[in-house]
Amino acid sequence: MEDLHSGALFYVMVAWGAVTAALAVLVIYRTTLSSREDDQLFIDQAEEHMASEQRELVSRSKRLTRPIVTLAVLSGVLLLTVAGVWLYQGFKSF
Repeated sequence: MEDLHSGALFYVMVAWGAVTAALAVLVIYRTTLSSREDDQLFIDQAEEHMASEQRELVSRSKRLTRPIVTLAVLSGVLLLTVAGVWLYQGFKSF
């Protein structure tokens, strides 16, 4: 039987782990940003700095959407690849 650390399965699992870890970090960061977001309407000119901070938070949160979706799709593809390689190696040694 092939050693786990020298096979393709190990490298695909490492790639999947790295992508999934990066995905988790981005999701946690976006959640942190959205928890600081206020549901207020700033009408007064004196509160304009608060409104600009909120616009910046919303902008950051929206910019994270595309990388999160990309990493989620990549993580899913890599997970399916791990399953495929595992099945292939299992059938090959059967």
